[in-house]
Amino acid sequence: MKFLDEYRDGEAARPFVEAIHRVVTRPWSLMEVCGGQTHSIVRYGIDELLPKDITLIHGPGCPVCVTPVELIDKALAIAAKPGVIFCSFGDMLRVPGSERDLLRVKSEGADVRIVYSPLDSLKVAEENPDREVVFFAVGFETTAPSNAIAVSQAKNAA
Repeated sequence: MKFLDEYRDGEAARPFVEAIHRVVTRPWSLMEVCGGQTHSIVRYGIDELLPKDITLIHGPGCPVCVTPVELIDKALAIAAKPGVIFCSFGDMLRVPGSERDLLRVKSEGADVRIVYSPLDSLKVAEENPDREVVFFAVGFETTAPSNAIAVSQAKNAA
């Protein structure tokens, strides 16, 4: 694959590692928030190359990384129900459940839609009053406020 080997070239990485060692003059704590970042840092030994004054904190992971398979399976079952419009952020569509993902459910005829905000789901519901609209509210503290606002506005609209 083009450019893959270039990212694994220790000699090319050496000047960057040396530069990091030069500029780190006091303790730093850095949190990687994505499970993919943590995986790559540890897998390729980047954590071992960093100065001892850098402490890596493994964060909570993004909603995609931290959503249990059981929850994905429940979402897939809801999305597959007739009469349901299932709204989700796009990054959740390829997250595998036990046997399939939301893209597969969509390809099988389910009405699965990508939204960019929970509030977009409210608009979908207003435009489709005869259908049940479900927003897949995965996440943690970074997504909770917008999800709460959408629930509050949905309640007020009802």
